[in-house]
Amino acid sequence: MKYNLNEIIERNNTYSVKWDTTFLKEQFGRSDLLPLWVADMDFKCPQPVIDAIINRAKHGIFGYAFIEDNFHNAVINWNKRRHNWDVKKEWIVFTPGIVTAVNQCVQAFCKPGDKIIIQNPVYYPFGEAILNNGCQIEHNQLIQKDDKYIIDFDDLKEKAKNPYVKMMILCNPHNPVGRVWSREELIKLGEICIENDVIIISDEIHRDLIYKGHKHIPFASISDEFAQNSITCTAPSKTFNIAGLKTSNVIIPNEKIRNNYIHQLVRNSLESANTFGIEAIIAAYNYGEEWLENVTQYLEDNVRFIDRFIKEKMPKVKFTKPEGTYLGWLDFRSITENTELLDDILINKAKVGLDSGHWFGKGGEGFARINFACPREILEDALIRIQNVIG
Repeated sequence: MKYNLNEIIERNNTYSVKWDTTFLKEQFGRSDLLPLWVADMDFKCPQPVIDAIINRAKHGIFGYAFIEDNFHNAVINWNKRRHNWDVKKEWIVFTPGIVTAVNQCVQAFCKPGDKIIIQNPVYYPFGEAILNNGCQIEHNQLIQKDDKYIIDFDDLKEKAKNPYVKMMILCNPHNPVGRVWSREELIKLGEICIENDVIIISDEIHRDLIYKGHKHIPFASISDEFAQNSITCTAPSKTFNIAGLKTSNVIIPNEKIRNNYIHQLVRNSLESANTFGIEAIIAAYNYGEEWLENVTQYLEDNVRFIDRFIKEKMPKVKFTKPEGTYLGWLDFRSITENTELLDDILINKAKVGLDSGHWFGKGGEGFARINFACPREILEDALIRIQNVIG
């Protein structure tokens, strides 16, 4: 099937967090922005997913739903086919979203006052999950070296030794810097955490969006020892643009950890499944691969477009080419490191809605995250708007 990814689809008045003018006004202070911020795509999801939801809607009854073998088999087969990871049925726990899952992990395995390691600049709901549950953030800040981010392992070793550190939240692929961590990096990180009895929550939600020359390695697939000390958070939401269906899979090989996690879900009444989400994930994992291949190629072309545009027309801006995800990390520090001034330039002068770098914590000042999962025409419009302001 041929997908027209250049099609511009009107998303206003669809309750879209990313596009709705009311939400933009609340978030940015004005509604007349071109939004390239929230991490969902401006592409229609795979036709098999649309068809599955329509067919289910025709039934007309949307009562309570449960997870059964078709769901589990779709998840198991996808992990084997795409990531060479043998996942067992009993490891899979349904949750309504990865942010929800991370919060449940903090509640289940930490107590107020405990410390949790994150690698900033990083997806800001991680920090919110830590602080909102009475824990403390332990920063293992990434190091920018030769236009690439690397892990500060010396710092990680010292932070992990702290007896109050109980957990590390790993982002792989990393949001917002776009790193796809190598097997060697993951092994080194995993060994440090095991040595210090630190459980790893591995957020792998962007794992299916990987560019040529790179390969996603599921953390838990490296060894049984790593699998037994980790919780892997996966979802079809980023892969197939179905975040609003609130469907994700937490994969937990360790039975004791899994039971504690499920108990936490039950305590918060979060174990129920979304009727349409079930249909969507089965259709997406079974029949969405062709769509994903088309989208990944289009996204990689968008990466090249951004890189070329910036080098030719905005040389003061630096672009860290992502190895995965559909998120670009733009460095405006040669223009200003003042977060308020940069926000004013992008929001009030260029009139684009990007994620401000300082939202992602220390190391994000002077940066902005751009979501390039959109038709090329929208992406070019956004870049021209920025160019017209900063020259």
